[in-house]
Amino acid sequence: MSQVHVYKHNRPFELENGKIIQDLEIAYHTYGKVNEKKDNIVWVCHALTANADVFDWWKGLFGDNALFNPAEHFIICANIIGSPYGTTHPLSINEATGQPYYLSFPQFTIRDLAAAHQLLADHLDFDTISILIGGSLGGQQAMEWSIAEPGRILKLILLATNAQHSPWGIAFNESQRLAITSDRTFFAKKPDGGSKGLKTARSIALLSYRTYETYAISQQEISLDKSDQFKASSYQNYQGEKLVKRFDAFSYWYLSKAMDSHNVGRKRESVENALHRIKAKTLVIAINSDLLFPPDEQKYLAKHIKGADYTEINSFYGHDGFLVETGVIAKAIGIFLKQVDSDKDVITLHKIA
Repeated sequence: MSQVHVYKHNRPFELENGKIIQDLEIAYHTYGKVNEKKDNIVWVCHALTANADVFDWWKGLFGDNALFNPAEHFIICANIIGSPYGTTHPLSINEATGQPYYLSFPQFTIRDLAAAHQLLADHLDFDTISILIGGSLGGQQAMEWSIAEPGRILKLILLATNAQHSPWGIAFNESQRLAITSDRTFFAKKPDGGSKGLKTARSIALLSYRTYETYAISQQEISLDKSDQFKASSYQNYQGEKLVKRFDAFSYWYLSKAMDSHNVGRKRESVENALHRIKAKTLVIAINSDLLFPPDEQKYLAKHIKGADYTEINSFYGHDGFLVETGVIAKAIGIFLKQVDSDKDVITLHKIA
């Protein structure tokens, strides 16, 4: 059973741009118990629209009978700033006005998300994190944290992520924000503002999460006579509506901006110099069909993080493969952890599956 907690920070939280969030609240889920040595902590950084209940969205890797299970590990996942799942976000009440922030919420970066994790770890009195893991935007957070506090993170697992968000990724995010802002209700200061735009934004995002081959097979038409109402069209509509029911346009807009901001080299001389700061034993996992975070971005990480291991997963699912191919990913991580924990040289894993 997971436990849901909320940490209330009683001091101003300063963002990278100098702006302040007053009375920051951080929602987080925990599973299992911390052992006496505090050496069984697994900290998960979640992706763009996920939440802190990692057992819900990363099944097969996390669960009672999975590689990361509460019988052996203390597992924690904190909801990020800007996300509508319990942590302070644009629809939270601004105490200065008594109304939701909406678009007056201060803009934040991936580095700010990592700083909030550090704050929570301090509160929980965790001097070290045994394993820090994240994929996509979660990987960006894990990387920033490992650079900011290299002595705190012992083992680092990065999946389908990058050291600096690419022009390609930024272009996808900007197209989604254009869709959101084209919905005039986004500026109407209503909690459901921008919903139609958010539906379209999600449809755009899906094209970057999957591949031509994914759609060609999963949305293939059986009838040769159809000229409208295609499966692919229904799928895009369904997925857009599904997100609208569980998310909001304001959080999506801000979090996509945060992803664009990701650049570990900012104010650190260079990206390479920043990656050299990481001291954790690191495994970098790429998805061979990932269009949004191509394998070359993961190879770059492995090249510049000292002693990092690299493995590439064959997947039909594109970027979403890091959430779907949990059996193969668990196998790769299990081998890596066994080698690291036995103090042997980590052997390059090459391709799996």
